[in-house]
Amino acid sequence: MKVTLLALTLNEIEGMKAIMPQIDKNWCDQILIIDGGSTDGTIEWARENGYDVYVQKQKGIRYAYLETLSMLKGDIVITFSPDGNSPPQSIPALIKKMEEGYDLVIGSRYLGPAKSYDDDIVTGFGNWLFTRTVNLLHGAHYTDAMVILRAFKKSLIYDLDLDKEESYAPEKIFKTNVSWEPLMSVRAAKRKLKIGEIPVDEPARIGGERKLQVLRWGATFLLQFVREVFYWR
Repeated sequence: MKVTLLALTLNEIEGMKAIMPQIDKNWCDQILIIDGGSTDGTIEWARENGYDVYVQKQKGIRYAYLETLSMLKGDIVITFSPDGNSPPQSIPALIKKMEEGYDLVIGSRYLGPAKSYDDDIVTGFGNWLFTRTVNLLHGAHYTDAMVILRAFKKSLIYDLDLDKEESYAPEKIFKTNVSWEPLMSVRAAKRKLKIGEIPVDEPARIGGERKLQVLRWGATFLLQFVREVFYWR
């Protein structure tokens, strides 16, 4: 199976310079940088170093994904954050696990010895709460339902309706845009797909700034999880 690595950036020049050279281009059949409109030289550096770069038109991580669906060449997609939070050495491990026949493999920050060195009290509690909520409401067994670092069959995007705007209706209430990782976790569990996790430490971010909207994203995710009990079968 072919593998596409999607690296999402927004003013991550320091992380890009530190992380991307550690990625062996032979690991994947396609590496695509999706940029949210960086002004710090991220786009220029990526292109100068031979990476394909797509600059998204609409703000938000989900739209970064949706705008590039037609560009994906891989049967397996890996979503990756080149800001230091996603260790490059996890890429071969994710691919190996997918080759065992999994539909979704998550690089868990909380499985076994893995640890997040980027969490603070708020994000650590939030990730714990959201993951436990997904497990309780949807019969899942995740240790990390939220993380961006994951590999999945490209077909899941369409099978789980992750490409449809109505799947994200709760975000309109809180006037924000959320990414699709939590919803992917929920719907993969509801469909009883073959889901795996591998322990992956989350190092501290390298430069740049967090883009989290803690309150609005948190409220949206919780409403989304509850809504999924009654919506989408």
